[in-house]
Amino acid sequence: MANVKVFPTGMRLNEYVALEEGFWRDEGLEVEILWDVLKGQMVRWKDAYKERPQDQPFMQGDQAIGSACAWGSISNAGAGMGKFVPDVHGVSPWGIYVRDDSDIRAPEDLADIPIAVGLRAGSHFNVPFHLEKHMPLEKIKPVNVGGFGARLKALMDGEFEAASLLPPQLDMAEQLGCRKVIGGEFKTLWWVDERYPKSVLQAYFRGLQRAEEAIEADMKPFLELWRYSNPPEFAEQDWDYSKFGRGEKFINEPISRDEFDTLMREVERWGLDDTIQKSEFEQIALSVA
Repeated sequence: MANVKVFPTGMRLNEYVALEEGFWRDEGLEVEILWDVLKGQMVRWKDAYKERPQDQPFMQGDQAIGSACAWGSISNAGAGMGKFVPDVHGVSPWGIYVRDDSDIRAPEDLADIPIAVGLRAGSHFNVPFHLEKHMPLEKIKPVNVGGFGARLKALMDGEFEAASLLPPQLDMAEQLGCRKVIGGEFKTLWWVDERYPKSVLQAYFRGLQRAEEAIEADMKPFLELWRYSNPPEFAEQDWDYSKFGRGEKFINEPISRDEFDTLMREVERWGLDDTIQKSEFEQIALSVA
């Protein structure tokens, strides 16, 4: 059995299903979930880039597999933290939520409004990506709060008028009575330690694909697994997981080179490329095909 360390984003059920159903073990992998990193991604953090919880496995030299929004994964690889895998991707919902009593009704109402995000992660990159259709970039005001539990709590406590949320906080926010102002979808990519043999990475993604097929066939038995993504701030909350969505989907197809180029141009346009040392596809991509 090959040993693999993994830190999921908590945005999809696939890792939990693959673990519980033994799909990875069937592929010859002994997968260790780095629960401390997963939980660290949920709570409040205002650490600088490369000091975030999800950065630590790479900064400490551990072999690990992670994922992030597509912009984040190529930026992380460009900053020297592993390489991104172009052969598979995910598609996830996203939204900016406000409390039900908020005066914010339309995307345009978010101009100059501080929006709770997690630094250089999906909740951050999605804000300019979706809002620049509605206002100039200088009117978009993301503020680093940290993990998704912290962002949802900051919204509920009135610390912020708006928060950028991902699965499963989208469903949590709605069960708490919050209102979506704008929503959409975005792609995710995996970033990995390049020391992993290609065969190990292939087996890892086969496990995720088997989980995807199981979820697509009948997701209801797996919805309770969202408990693994319940942030510490809401540990006592009695969520009705049966009403949650399935979260991010795993897509066993590559992103195109043109799409990579577009992602990199967007990162540059938003001024979020200052940590990137390498930006050429061949320098930062690791194909497992």
